[in-house]
Amino acid sequence: MTQKDIITILAIIGALVVLGFVLRVTFALIGPLLILALGYVVYKMMQSKGGTN
Repeated sequence: MTQKDIITILAIIGALVVLGFVLRVTFALIGPLLILALGYVVYKMMQSKGGTN
């Protein structure tokens, strides 16, 4: 094992940790984002149905 191999392995582990963190944050935010998107779609539908602009 040379120093280059060790750095490569550490870089791969670091990348996996960062990827896992990003995925966890994304899944934590996906619920509220879906609710907001659904509310926005309902709001737009009500606006287009009710409003006679």
